[in-house]
Amino acid sequence: MEIADAIERYLQFLLVEHGVSASTLLNYQEDLKIFLLDFPEKLSTEDFLPSDPNDFVLLEAGKGRSSASIARRLSCVLGFYRFLVNEGILPEEADKVERPKMGKRLPIVVSHEDIESLLEAPDMKKDSGIRDRAMLETMYASGLRVSELCNLKISEVSLQHRSITIVHGKGAKERSVPISSFALEYLETYLDGPRKRFLKGKNSPYVFLNRQGKPITRIYFFQQVKKYAEEVGIEENVSPHTLRHCFATHLLEN
Repeated sequence: MEIADAIERYLQFLLVEHGVSASTLLNYQEDLKIFLLDFPEKLSTEDFLPSDPNDFVLLEAGKGRSSASIARRLSCVLGFYRFLVNEGILPEEADKVERPKMGKRLPIVVSHEDIESLLEAPDMKKDSGIRDRAMLETMYASGLRVSELCNLKISEVSLQHRSITIVHGKGAKERSVPISSFALEYLETYLDGPRKRFLKGKNSPYVFLNRQGKPITRIYFFQQVKKYAEEVGIEENVSPHTLRHCFATHLLEN
């Protein structure tokens, strides 16, 4: 079933069966829109997976969303999935999702020393390590959002001017951010080596790729940041958004 049709049926159900107000329906519609923006590869309800709600929480937390916002949106998503299961559109296991525990969100800023340890964690003897180091350095040096980092295109990177140009939405609004020469060294090392090997003669507009030559996903990068933080003994709950927050904080301190 088309996702738009499924959402329309769900909203009609809420209106008729539960008497939900028009303003609440608009909120639900907006929450589901935000959910789908995190999964652009999903084209129909056949693409939905039982793991989607939990992945959604990780993605939203990585963006620095408040616990209250994530909890509200998760409730809407779970209600939508439950409706699809009851309608026979999704299998029963899609409804067997453990609701993640939501705590209060506090801004996390780790020390310069810990950030340096995190940046140095990837194994530079491996192609994947060189790529991950380039991603970490680029994000910390530029303050990019994780979605901007994963969707970064070759055409948006200017090695000569040491800058990255981010294009936003339908209006094609541009934002240019500088990147340090130190971070550029790692980025160039990755572009000249691992990236070419990942492509295996093929082409891709995206900067950061996996071994199959496909763009790195936000979930993968989230998991890598967590892994590297644990490896170097950082006790704080570090996520890609932590790098963005530390970028701003350390910039002000300096």
